[in-house]
Amino acid sequence: MTAPTLPPAPVPAPRAAAPPSAAAWPVRLLLDGDDDQAVHRAAYQWADPARGRITVDPTPHTTSPAYLALDVLRAMGRDGFSRPQAERMSTDPAWRAVTCWTLATDVYEVIVLRAHRLTTERLRRLAAWRADTGIRLTLLAHTPEHADEQRLLEHLTAAHLVDVVTVRGTAAILGAIGPAATSRRYGPPPRDHAHPLPTVPRSGVAAFRADCWRRQNATDFAHTDGQYRAGYAAARTWLTRTLPPQLVATEEADHPAEPTPFSLQETEDVRLFLARLTVSSPSPQHTVARVRGAQAGFLSRSVLLNVPDDLTSRAGPGITTVPITPRTVHTITVRLPNPLRAAAIAALLFTGTDTSLLSMTQIGSVDRDGTTVAIDRDSRINIGEPPGPRHLYAVPPRARPLLRAAVEFRRRTPRTADNHGLFANCFGTTPRFEALIADAGLPIPALANGHSGDDWHTAARCWHLHTPTPPAPDVLPRFGELHP
Repeated sequence: MTAPTLPPAPVPAPRAAAPPSAAAWPVRLLLDGDDDQAVHRAAYQWADPARGRITVDPTPHTTSPAYLALDVLRAMGRDGFSRPQAERMSTDPAWRAVTCWTLATDVYEVIVLRAHRLTTERLRRLAAWRADTGIRLTLLAHTPEHADEQRLLEHLTAAHLVDVVTVRGTAAILGAIGPAATSRRYGPPPRDHAHPLPTVPRSGVAAFRADCWRRQNATDFAHTDGQYRAGYAAARTWLTRTLPPQLVATEEADHPAEPTPFSLQETEDVRLFLARLTVSSPSPQHTVARVRGAQAGFLSRSVLLNVPDDLTSRAGPGITTVPITPRTVHTITVRLPNPLRAAAIAALLFTGTDTSLLSMTQIGSVDRDGTTVAIDRDSRINIGEPPGPRHLYAVPPRARPLLRAAVEFRRRTPRTADNHGLFANCFGTTPRFEALIADAGLPIPALANGHSGDDWHTAARCWHLHTPTPPAPDVLPRFGELHP
């Protein structure tokens, strides 16, 4: 039947799974009998992947469902498979990748060109994609002959796409497609920039800020002190929100209580706080300044935070990590269309840890919102011994869609459970891992560090001091007050 022009669909809220009704929107079949170039141009100009709208142009002269999945990934901006020597995906993994990226990045509306050439099998794949994600599907067909239209309708029926609304005529089709995107950006985001810090002193928390003031010029000290103050404020805020009010010592003043070490859960919480504090740090110098500020903030609340002395020679967040900036995410998603491989590279960049530890990451290690990764190494190595603190890592906001897509991809893989490895077949044999690094095309500091011990934040320790909490100043001492 012929229907009037349909208004553009409203943008749905972000989702983590398919909506309850997969047929919330009918399939729109746009029959362009005149094969008007303006219709093609309007469909391309309408697309805006950053806002969840893509236009898929199927590769001609092939009926392979796998090629159609790759065409969808290319429309999303994930075209790394087109490079020589890049990983190839077969039909089922490719369509799983399409579904997972759709859910993770909130693609909600799709136009598929050349619909009159789609086979029944390809339409079945599109129908399954629509059922799993709830996308609004529009098929644009060019049918100069009545027989072509009839054959397409038969294929749609065989693919169980029966809720079809047909639109005819160039004017009606252009109205159904809608206006062109107005703010599309082409090419990668601009390069990242952060003010470099000079080498910071190796002083402990008591003398760190004063030593920075004595050794650095005014500009460098202002930047270093900004990082220090950020760590100080973050620590005090975190302690207020997380830990219960500290009990003042009940002993006599001349017999203070002994410091009490943090419990297992408190230790894990502190390590996760340190990972969140430093995961976005652009250099080890920034990290040291933030950590020293955090130590000062802990002391102001009668909590002693101890971190390794050789902080800059360790591995871990802020030391061997790379900030997950828009440009970094763009590089990963364009070059690695496989969700598992994209998440594996992202995890190497934001954890800064060794691949032997990351290979222990289980599907259930990623929390529901994709904000943390918890690797329980002790239970995997020291079987039967009491559990120790897990290795906790904070997932930066821009990396969370990558982790969510990888978890969804693994859970949709047959015969998968939450205790199975998340990054299966990513950190295995040397040639496979080298191919992954080559496909990513990004420098990974964790691979060049060579530190085989625990990451610095997993060696952090805390004690309750049970001393009267000193009054918290409104602001930290100013520059001149640090002079000896």
